[in-house]
Amino acid sequence: MYHPNMFESHHMFDMTPKSTSDNDLGITGSREDDFETKSGAEVTTENPSGEELQDPNQRPNKKKRYHRHTQRQIQELESFFKECPHPDDKQRKELSRDLNLEPLQVKFWFQNKRTQMKAQSERHENQILKSDNDKLRAENNRYKEALSNATCPNCGGPAAIGEMSFDEQHLRIENARLREEIDRISAIAAKYVGKPLGSSFAPLAIHAPSRSLDLEVGNFGNQTGFGGEMYGTGDILRSVSIPSDTDKPIIVELAVAAMEELVRMAQAVDPLWVSTDSSMEILNEEEYFRTFPRGIGPKPLGLRSEASRESAVVIMNHINLVEILMDVNQWSCVFSGIVSRALTLEVLSTGVAGNYNGALQVMTAEFQVPSPLVPTRENYFVRYCKQHSDGSWAVVDVSLDSLRPSTPILRTRRRPSGCLIQELPNGYSKVTWIEHMEVDDRSVHNMYRPLVHSGLAFGAKRWVATLERQCERLASSMASNIPGDLSVITSPEGRKSMLKLAERMVMSFCSGVGASTAHAWTTMSTTGSDDVRVMTRKSMDDPGRPPGIVLSAATSFWIPVAPKRVFDFLRDENSRKEWDILSNGGMVQEMAHIANGHEPGNCVSLLRVNSGNSSQSNMLILQESCTDASGSYVIYAPVDIVAMNVVLSGGDPDYVALLPSGFAILPDGSVGGGDGNHQEVVSSTSFGSCGGSLLTVAFQILVDSVPTAKLSLGSVATVNSLIKCTVERIKAAVACDNGGAGGGA
Repeated sequence: MYHPNMFESHHMFDMTPKSTSDNDLGITGSREDDFETKSGAEVTTENPSGEELQDPNQRPNKKKRYHRHTQRQIQELESFFKECPHPDDKQRKELSRDLNLEPLQVKFWFQNKRTQMKAQSERHENQILKSDNDKLRAENNRYKEALSNATCPNCGGPAAIGEMSFDEQHLRIENARLREEIDRISAIAAKYVGKPLGSSFAPLAIHAPSRSLDLEVGNFGNQTGFGGEMYGTGDILRSVSIPSDTDKPIIVELAVAAMEELVRMAQAVDPLWVSTDSSMEILNEEEYFRTFPRGIGPKPLGLRSEASRESAVVIMNHINLVEILMDVNQWSCVFSGIVSRALTLEVLSTGVAGNYNGALQVMTAEFQVPSPLVPTRENYFVRYCKQHSDGSWAVVDVSLDSLRPSTPILRTRRRPSGCLIQELPNGYSKVTWIEHMEVDDRSVHNMYRPLVHSGLAFGAKRWVATLERQCERLASSMASNIPGDLSVITSPEGRKSMLKLAERMVMSFCSGVGASTAHAWTTMSTTGSDDVRVMTRKSMDDPGRPPGIVLSAATSFWIPVAPKRVFDFLRDENSRKEWDILSNGGMVQEMAHIANGHEPGNCVSLLRVNSGNSSQSNMLILQESCTDASGSYVIYAPVDIVAMNVVLSGGDPDYVALLPSGFAILPDGSVGGGDGNHQEVVSSTSFGSCGGSLLTVAFQILVDSVPTAKLSLGSVATVNSLIKCTVERIKAAVACDNGGAGGGA
């Protein structure tokens, strides 16, 4: 409590100098006279006879007359002062010679100038302190008045704080805090009511994953999307529109309630969360509805509840993590394997105090699994960020589908989901992630249903595993003492450019391998679960792709081999000739290698295919392999030798044309080798406790260099045969590598 008289003195912060001259810095005044008297030096006076001055220890009877500096001298001195307020003897002598002044005149001018600047600074600080003093005094008076007018809620008479029970007092404080937060955010949101959306920000530009991730530690850059990534972008969530003014107070209240629910769920233990045999935490649904009876309403008919929680320590500070989550471009970039498309519809609040505390955004996003056999999940939601009193940060999403009465069928709904971030020493953070969805997953292919139902496809474990891997990638890319880089990379700039190019290649692959609604897949055959799906696009005026008609083909299938063994086989350059038809059986040599974390499989490589035919030139392949607890990728693209030399020299990688192809490897969601949908079940002794693997193969091929040409059926048949042949080779090779156990799917 403030003391009533603590701010009574009006001069407690009075630091105004008693006397200061702001003028005449060009005149050698009385202060200079003191210095000159002590130094015994001569001064410049009007003395036509040229006689020397009197003894400096005697005061002259007649007042000294001094020369006023010329305008040019003052300008030169002012200009030099801006660069160097404290010149040394040599600099003063040079100035005096250039300006036809005595060195002492120059010295004293700089002393006076520094004194003047200090006085001005003190006056400014004094004004600020006086202003703060007035504010504190006014706040003190408000507190005194509020305490004197406190009343009892029951009888209406005067009340003291001590008359309330501890629980009642705690509830009243918490209630007041929540109401204050709602009022504050509502006031911020009200500023934007009636404003044209483009006046403050431009959120309606569709985001496609950005070209490259800025390799500054802890900062993924201010990424900008570019349209048509891999397969092009269509109209995302066509039924979504900007929220109306009447909806904004509802959105604010919903966000505040969702934040409170997320924090409680992140900190809760049994019986709300139950641990499974696979060390995952899943939600006790009955206990959840008892604990949170209101929420966003009961579960709609036909939807299945899916909730999980995961925690991890990541090598990134909490401030940069919050920035990644609140910037739609950075968020989509880091989680490119999960977020196929995203955009911000409207920013209701940008936060306070120069950070994201209190930031509120209305967003839409599409979440995917890297396979055309699993439908994407589209969500329309509000994202809210808050810093709590203990220093932790939380970012929460909650669906706004109740505000869209025109939605034809609700297939997915996002209950309060997000993460709690706690600061740890040495730039680390502890992240507790919660994913809580209600979905209609009846259209998921039978082969992927066990994976989806296990929670590994869209659950918290996948988000956290991806975040861990990306944080390691960023930290490793900035380290200069990591062994393993081969001599073909001659500079740090070349290393950075190669990583940027690989990152663009990975994002291009991930944005098109799934079942996004922006894609128009066509099934080429109906011979089994590994049907080939194809689609075409025209590439024009894109420096990142060769011009012409690009044919994309993808297929997914199950093999009875553990995911790690499949990953190691596909990323190994020594086994590449066993499945890569385009290498023509040539030997593959690794020319460059950049590690991306502690896991040996997480790396970027530059491969050279040495053709066995002397008439054919050698080929360069850029490859990135990455793996984590949720799945693995092996992604590659042929690169032009001349363009790659520019990249290795530190040149701009954005103009290197890429058509990425590769593999997405996921666990099948079963233990010991599959379920009824996987006919070739193998023992866990042979293939580990992970069961089999779900493998998606995706190719991109330039079938015509003329964008206006029509695609021929022969080109489609060729690509269909190519991908089928690759699949058969992989099945045979991994079966042979596994001791001949198991065939194809």
